[in-house]
Amino acid sequence: MIEDTGSITAGVTIGALQVQSLLDPLDNRVLLCHALGLSRVSLITQSERGLDAEQAARFAALVQRRLAGEPVAYIVGQREFFGLPFEVNGAVLIPRPDTELLVELALDRLPPQGRLLDMGTGSGAIAVALAHTRRDAAVTALDVSPEALAVARRNAAANGARVDFLHSDWYAALQGRPPFDIIVSNPPYIASGDRHLSEGDLRYEPTGALTDHADGLSALRTIVAGAAAHLKSQGWLLMEHGYDQALQVRELLAAAGYAEVQSWCDLAGIERVSGGQLPARPPA
Repeated sequence: MIEDTGSITAGVTIGALQVQSLLDPLDNRVLLCHALGLSRVSLITQSERGLDAEQAARFAALVQRRLAGEPVAYIVGQREFFGLPFEVNGAVLIPRPDTELLVELALDRLPPQGRLLDMGTGSGAIAVALAHTRRDAAVTALDVSPEALAVARRNAAANGARVDFLHSDWYAALQGRPPFDIIVSNPPYIASGDRHLSEGDLRYEPTGALTDHADGLSALRTIVAGAAAHLKSQGWLLMEHGYDQALQVRELLAAAGYAEVQSWCDLAGIERVSGGQLPARPPA
C-alpha cells in the first residue's frame, strides 16, 4: 500500500503505483511517464516491471513536489495546447484548454495571407498554434517580459512555426508597422486580491500574467482603447477574460465603436471570449 512518498521504494511495480496512487490518476500517470521516460502505452504493457532505487527516488521526488502544490506542467516542463507540445516554466502561464476557443475564433476570421497580432503572448501558445495551423498568415506576438519571450521563441522553433516576436509594453513597439486583420489577447484579468491567486496552481504562476493589480479590467481597457489604430478596416479584436467579465468587456467594445460585439462560451458554458469588428472605414 502506497501511504506516503516514503513507501515508493525499489521493487514497487509500475502497476502498483497506478492502482495505489497518492495523486489524481492523470497527474500520477504524467509524472510516472516523465520519471521513467515511458509512454502511456508502456505503463500498461510494463505494469509488472519493478522500479530500481534511482527510479523510485526520482518518482517519489516528483510526487512530493505535486503534493506540495506545484503544477504538473511546471514539474515536467511541458503542456500540450491545440495538439502541440509547449515548454512552460515559472516565467509563463500554463496554457489552458479553454484558451483554444480564442484560437478557433481567430482561425474562423483570419483571411488568406492575413496579418494577426497576439498581445501578451507568454509561452507563445496562441501565436504558435495559429502560425502552425495557418502557414500563410503573418503572425506577430509581443510581450513585456524578456523571459516569457525567450520561452515563446523556443516554442515557435520547436513547433516549426514562423512568428515575429516583439518586446513591447502593449502597443509601444508597433509604431510604423502595417495594421492587422485580427488582434487577439489573453491578458491579465484577475482582480488584485482575488482569493484564486492564492489557491491551487495559480500560486506558482507569474503574478503579472494573472492580475492587472487593479480591478481586473485595466489591461482589457488598454487593449480596447489602442486596438483600432492597429487594425485594418473591418478587423476583429478578440479577448479572453474572466468568468464574470463578459458584459463589461462587451460594453467596452461597444463604447469604442465596435460592431458585431458578442461573447463566446468555453467548454464549461462560461462566456470566456468577447470580441467585436471595426466598422468599414470610408475610402481615403
